[in-house]
Amino acid sequence: MSPPPPLALREQTRSELFSKVWSLELNDVFADVASYYDRANLVASLGLWNRILGKFMSTIELHPNERNLDVCGGTNAVGIALLKREPTLKAHAMDRSAAMQEVGRQRAEALGFHINSTIGDVHSLPFPDNHFDVVTLQYASRHLRIREVFAEIHRVLKPGGRFHHCDMLRPANPIVKKLYYIYLRFCLSFTAMIFRSGPIANNCKQYFIDALDMFYSVEELSQVLQESKFRDVSAKTIMAGMIGFHRAVKP
Repeated sequence: MSPPPPLALREQTRSELFSKVWSLELNDVFADVASYYDRANLVASLGLWNRILGKFMSTIELHPNERNLDVCGGTNAVGIALLKREPTLKAHAMDRSAAMQEVGRQRAEALGFHINSTIGDVHSLPFPDNHFDVVTLQYASRHLRIREVFAEIHRVLKPGGRFHHCDMLRPANPIVKKLYYIYLRFCLSFTAMIFRSGPIANNCKQYFIDALDMFYSVEELSQVLQESKFRDVSAKTIMAGMIGFHRAVKP
């Protein structure tokens, strides 16, 4: 695969390549996989899914009665993990997939938690300015016009509010990247087979590789956050740079 374009052109190129998938196909993909999404991720991560989530949670500072928003909340894995740590949180989640959020609602309610759910496009968050103490975003940025979403997250955070981000990143090491993509291709095919994914999800397997290859490295994403007016940006990676955690603060 050829190197991605320079940082200044990356978002435009990503949008040109993937806007059709983002707008017309991904919602159907996640509706197809919602019922087994968490189990598929556990298999694909070789059983490390919950451990990775725990590492991400360890980077997040929480205080009683804070208001948090999980952007692209999916099946509410982050919201549930946060509520387990701090049950007084006023928890919110937003996702475009009603099917994923329905699974998330059931998971939360089974544990006695309530997470306020909003279904819609996260490029335009329907919340007032300076509203949340903590915003999280996990495993979704590759499918978003991320500079637009970062601007919206910045807007809805209170001054001093914290933004925590976790996603698969494009490894800087070319050998790691090559091995990573080989493994991802195998995982996508294997999980599609054992969970009997429908044709819509199967047809997007190459997209998931291409979207990652056109995404950001840990250093590049730190720069995007700084350019999005966040301060005190810090980052750490695990698994040889394949997954990164970022923390940033609204001034």
